Formats: sequence, structure tokens, C-alpha cells
Amino acid sequence: MVSSALNFTKMHGLGNDFVVLDGINQCVDLSTAQIRHIADRHLGVGCDQLLLVEAYDGADAEFRYRIFNADGSEVEQCGNGARCFARFVYDQGLTQHTTIPVVTASGRIVLQIQADGQVTVDMGVPVLEPAQIPFISAQRQTLYTLETHTTSVALAAVSMGNPHAVLQVPDVESAPVSTLGAALESHPAFPKRVNVGFMQVIGRDHIRLRVFERGCGETQACGTGACAAVVAGRLQGLLDEQVTVSLPGGDLQIRWQGEGQPVRMTGPTATVFRGTLTL
Repeated sequence: MVSSALNFTKMHGLGNDFVVLDGINQCVDLSTAQIRHIADRHLGVGCDQLLLVEAYDGADAEFRYRIFNADGSEVEQCGNGARCFARFVYDQGLTQHTTIPVVTASGRIVLQIQADGQVTVDMGVPVLEPAQIPFISAQRQTLYTLETHTTSVALAAVSMGNPHAVLQVPDVESAPVSTLGAALESHPAFPKRVNVGFMQVIGRDHIRLRVFERGCGETQACGTGACAAVVAGRLQGLLDEQVTVSLPGGDLQIRWQGEGQPVRMTGPTATVFRGTLTL
């Protein structure tokens, strides 16, 4: 159990919003119920994810970066959160570096604060082998066919440290994000559930994207979802190396040179307010 008061910062990356906690200078030991309460938009601060900064004693990183969804579940990765994490530790004086390696549940990533205030994240090499995503399939394919209770869909499966399904749609505005997203999130082919992206290709350097995130529902932006969509589009021969991804909350710049190479994501962050939680 944590002490009764916690200092926090509310941040967002393109409307994907976070409660960020410094777990270095204060004791943070939250229960699942407490995380849900903090994330509740009526009873708590309100957020898509809670981000926790922890000390890391290894030589290969400065911090440990932990992510909890609004339902209290801990997840492996969050790209928009990673950008906010970088801005937070720098602005709070926890580091003086603008290149910041951090360790997540899915491995090490590197955050880079740019001169214009935007943050670039080296998200690592995407995982495409089904067993490692994890996704149940006898062999790797560019597109897979899955049956739901109501329809059959073609999708790409990619892990950016967390699992993603990417569907190409003719128009994101009319895509069945809430219904099909929920059906696929808990599909038995994805043992750890999945984030579901609905991608509309505008041109070889531009896509529109909506993402239904596991444990959250649809969010204004999803950084790992943007990365996964570009990877999926590149593998299908639809996209070039540098792509603007337009999400409901704004644009991200994603660059991927191809298989075996890391994905780089650049975008803005914003600090909304700071406060103290009483639990």
C-alpha cells in the first residue's frame, strides 16, 4: 500500500493522456483497484495509461519505464507514453541528458529530445514471427484471415513490444472500431490480447489511423499502433520509408527502412497540469 498522498503530472501525446508518477523520489505501490480509480475520468484524474518512472541499476539504461492501462493491467510498451516519459524525466531534473535509454517490460528503447521540443523514440526492431507476437498461426504471413462471431477479416500481426493487429479499411471514419476492435482484442488467436489498428492509406507517405487499445478502448493516438501500421503497410508494398500517420489527436512521423531495422517515431508531448493524489 502506498502513502496517502502522491505527486503526479498529467501529460498527453496527441490526446493519448497519461498520469505520470515519479517512483524514484516517492514510494509508489499501487493496487489494480487504485490504478483503475486514478484512471477513472469521473472519480479520479482520468487517463488512458498510468506511467511509472523507476530507478534502474544497470549500465545500459537510466530508468525503468512501466505502463499500466486504465483497467489496471500492466503492459509492455506505449509509444506516446515513451515520449511523455522522456519529457517528464528531463523537465523534473531526473536527468540532464537529451538521449535517454530506458528499460521496459519488452526490452530497451532509446528516447531522444529534439531541439524543437519534439521527442524521437527508437522503438526497436518489429517482431513478425507469430509465436513471439504472440499470435497463433502455423507460419508467418503478410496477412492473416481471422473469423469473428460476425465476420471474416484480413489483418497483419506485428509486435512493437506489444501485440498489434492492423486492418486496412477504405475510410477510418466509418470503420467499426468499437465493435470489431473489441471482438479482435480478446480473440483467442491473440493469447495476450491485442491492440487493433484500422488503417486508411491516403498515399505512399501518408495514412490515417484509429486504434482500439487493449484495456482502454479507442484512444486519440497510439504510438506503437502507428509504428505497427507503417510496418504492416510497408510489408504489403503500400508505403514508403517515411510516413505521416494522422490519428484523431494529431500527426506522428514514422520511419522504417525495412526488415531487421528499428522503427523511429517522432511526435510532440504536452504537460497539462501537476497535482497531488489522495488515495
